[in-house]
Amino acid sequence: MGKRLSLWALAKEYGRKELVYSGPLFQKLHNSGAEAIVHFSHIGSGLMVGEKKGLETTKQISSSLEGFAIAGEDQKWYWANARISEDGKSVIVSSDKVKKVMAVRYAYRWNPIHSNLYNREGLPAAPFKSDNW
Repeated sequence: MGKRLSLWALAKEYGRKELVYSGPLFQKLHNSGAEAIVHFSHIGSGLMVGEKKGLETTKQISSSLEGFAIAGEDQKWYWANARISEDGKSVIVSSDKVKKVMAVRYAYRWNPIHSNLYNREGLPAAPFKSDNW
C-alpha cells in the first residue's frame, strides 16, 4: 500500500510522468454477444495474471484469471471464463450460461482474495462493476 501511494504522489504531485502509478481501472465494456471485452485505463505495459505474497514483488503466473462474473439480460450473475486479449490491453469474458453479456463485475465481493488481474508493473486492478442495477 505504501509503495502504491508513493507512486501516486510522485506521478501526480511531483510530475514524474514516466511512472505507472495505478493498477488497471475499468474504462468501458464492449458487448459482443456471448463474449464481452472489458477495456481498462492504466494498463502500463500490459495486463497479466499475477500473484502477490506479502512484501514480495508481484509475479506473473500461468494460472487463469479469477474474480470475474457476468450477467445477461435476465440480470443473473455467473462466474465467468476470463482471458487477457492477445495484445494484452483488455480482458475477454464469457460463460456457457450467458447468451448475451450485459454486465461484468470484477473482485466484487467482501473478500476478493482470488482476484488476480494486474498490470505488468505489478499493480492490482481495482474492483469494479459495469452495471447500475
